[in-house]
Amino acid sequence: MFDVLVYLFENYYAPESCPDADVLAKRLMAAGFEDDEIDEALAWLYQLAETTEQSLELSNMSVDSTRVYAPIEREFLGDDSINYLSFLSQSGALPAPLREIVINRCLDMPADAISLEHVKIITLMVLWSQEAQIDHLILEELLTDDEDKLLH
Repeated sequence: MFDVLVYLFENYYAPESCPDADVLAKRLMAAGFEDDEIDEALAWLYQLAETTEQSLELSNMSVDSTRVYAPIEREFLGDDSINYLSFLSQSGALPAPLREIVINRCLDMPADAISLEHVKIITLMVLWSQEAQIDHLILEELLTDDEDKLLH
């Protein structure tokens, strides 16, 4: 699923430039992705859109607010991911409302814990879905894994 998400980011400038779900699924199949991966990615993107709509009230969060993670969030995300999200938030690259969407989408992943690379991709997709301006250095950081390889 993550490969499909990165492919969408790399091939579509904005979410609006994506064709409807049926056409997109056919294009993704033609690009070599499996049906299961495509279905998971499209379902995840649909849920991202729903989460974003429901999170509009978070836009009033203070820039100076402190995020306290619940034990289940700490366990699921891990210290590396939480530290990374804190870095992005403190640097201004990830506003608090979008950080909450990232956390929500991470917690909805089907796993016991999620890797830092997965958190980076989820963050990238949340920013992409909001057509947020992404600093070049932050974009490079989001597109590389711990071994300095591009994520795709």
